[in-house]
Amino acid sequence: MGVSVATDRCIGAALCAMTAPEVFTQDDDGVGQLLPGGSERAGDPSVKEAARACPVQAIILHG
Repeated sequence: MGVSVATDRCIGAALCAMTAPEVFTQDDDGVGQLLPGGSERAGDPSVKEAARACPVQAIILHG
């Protein structure tokens, strides 16, 4: 399983970074980003919750 952020869809709500801070952060413009190694934690419950909580479905779970 993998995870990615659709940066073109992200509105900077920061729910991903608050829900799974070990996986997501925000860049200087407030756009969600994966932290290094974040993709390896795609199966974590917090990542699934972040994807569910994103108001614009910018967190995409693969596989």
